[in-house]
Amino acid sequence: MQTSFSIHQLADPHMAESEKILRKCVHCGFCTATCPTFTLLGDELDSPRGRIYLIKEMLENDRPADARTVRHVDRCLSCLSCMTTCPSGVHYMHLVDHARAHIEQTYKRPLADRLTRELLAFVLPNPGRFRMSLVAAFFARPFAGLLKTLGGPLKPLGAMLELAPARAPLRSAMEGPGSFPATTARRGRVAMLSGCAQPVLAPQINEAAIRLLTRAGIDVVLPEGEGCCGALVHHMGKEERALTDARRNVDAWWREIEGGGLDAIVITASGCGTTIKDYGFMLRGDPAYAEKAARVSELAKDISEFLPTLELGAPERPGGLVVAYHSACSMQHGQKITRQPKDLLKAAGFTVRDVPEGHLCCGSAGTYNILQPDLARRLRDRKVANIEKTAPDLVATGNIGCMTQIGGGTGLPIVHTAELLDWAYGGPVPLALRETALAARAVEAAE
Repeated sequence: MQTSFSIHQLADPHMAESEKILRKCVHCGFCTATCPTFTLLGDELDSPRGRIYLIKEMLENDRPADARTVRHVDRCLSCLSCMTTCPSGVHYMHLVDHARAHIEQTYKRPLADRLTRELLAFVLPNPGRFRMSLVAAFFARPFAGLLKTLGGPLKPLGAMLELAPARAPLRSAMEGPGSFPATTARRGRVAMLSGCAQPVLAPQINEAAIRLLTRAGIDVVLPEGEGCCGALVHHMGKEERALTDARRNVDAWWREIEGGGLDAIVITASGCGTTIKDYGFMLRGDPAYAEKAARVSELAKDISEFLPTLELGAPERPGGLVVAYHSACSMQHGQKITRQPKDLLKAAGFTVRDVPEGHLCCGSAGTYNILQPDLARRLRDRKVANIEKTAPDLVATGNIGCMTQIGGGTGLPIVHTAELLDWAYGGPVPLALRETALAARAVEAAE
């Protein structure tokens, strides 16, 4: 793509990076075939290629964002399916991140939209506030349908209440900060991201991961001072808040690197993993953090990426269960992890089935299912229909957002990959299976 940025514009490193990305685009349109919003809407401006045109026009002309550009960029899920498809290596993620930051700085959204976004940015990244909000949501949940019916600025609030669990789990005894020594011969030491939303919604995921790792001889530390990875605010264009989160986490993990040393930083939410693996890029212009952030990004590993390096032994249970594996967009497109989770599940004794149209997003995408509830629901229903075509006993995935989103559209149990693997190698029955007949059936099949 031909560009005409001025020398003055290219002096800005963000602009220079975006110009380099834009020049790689050859207008081929391969990205339109795999874009979820283009698949649903058939509008060129709701495809990666169309958004690239809008972003180029906005940045190249050095003008504030307009309502049309904001509408189509807001509809982007950041699923990154386009990056998997693109033959030219266009780094769409960095381009749309820059566009969102520019929108945040130059466009004044309607008041209700601003308030909703500020509420999300204030509550979700903070576990304490999030827990308190779930108490309020319990009492407000009966009004979710009414709020969605009234529409307009109330629709996101209705979507938010629909997503809230009927009952929030108790705080885990394994929630950080803390350390968990290996229960067998020590083979290494890792830090594990506690995260923000996941330990509130599903603390059993990190509990399962810790048991898996410590049984395999790995010391696990949940460092003091670590918190939200920054993805939630980053994808809303709140760049400085995201960088503050990144710096805080780099500081927390660097103390562990310099202290007891780390073999990896293990992450159990693939949406977080994609962002942490990008810390090196995000903080490249900060002399105090660039080198440290790059090292942190190198150490970051999804748990399904780290477990194959360990000796897990022979599975103790279960057997015979059919698992539909949903590969989160942040896993398959953001981190290019496609084979490892399925191989781990197969080695543990599960029958794994791929989901048709597996490249398409489920509609979760961080806060997308709140800010764009109609499109998110259509994507969820399409995903659920494809999952159910495989006739599985349960669904496995590696991202809490996908678990929440898909769970709202099906009666099938949704279980994190780490929970299933922990069960297979000696841990307890996953929470989602405890009140079903599947656990007993699996044990009988194994015997």
